[in-house]
Amino acid sequence: MIEEFLTQLTWLQGLGTLFGIVQVILARQNNINTYLFGIVSILLSMWVLYQSALYADILLNLYYLVMSIYGWLYWKYGKQKAEAPISRSTQSEHLKAIGIVLGCFGLMSYWLYFHTDSDVPIWDAIVSAFAWAGMWLMARRKIENWVYLNISNIISIPLLMYKELYIYAGMSVFLFIVGTSGYLKWRKLMNEENGKIYATA
Repeated sequence: MIEEFLTQLTWLQGLGTLFGIVQVILARQNNINTYLFGIVSILLSMWVLYQSALYADILLNLYYLVMSIYGWLYWKYGKQKAEAPISRSTQSEHLKAIGIVLGCFGLMSYWLYFHTDSDVPIWDAIVSAFAWAGMWLMARRKIENWVYLNISNIISIPLLMYKELYIYAGMSVFLFIVGTSGYLKWRKLMNEENGKIYATA
């Protein structure tokens, strides 16, 4: 019975990882369909995370779900009813992102420590806090999203290994690599777009 359960959990990890890999590759390519694959990955991941008592990550995935819908709408329509361009964060957006990190960490660590059976409340909260900020920035097509998401990825690797979620740990390594590549790709696309604007000005 236990072996069957672990096999199912591993199978779901693998399937969720596959959709997650496609999602991040599409994000790197600046492809709006990233959110469709992301939603499937989110739903599969939530079940696996629940079984591993990573409650902050479950809430994070619920947030991902909401932000995926918001992100798709923002990428598709933006403020001018046209596909929003890649851009750098304004000072206000930087402050909001930092506020999301601090606020999320404070709330999550308190909730996990005092109201759940989590054995890694601080660790789990830190991973989630940076991911929340990164996802918000990605939904707004801000290049700094890759920085926040990669901080979350690098911290999550030992956490997932500790929880024996080795497939997800491997995925986090992959996401870190793609995140670095994604930052460079978005920077190139952003510079090219800015060049076109200057050329037509």
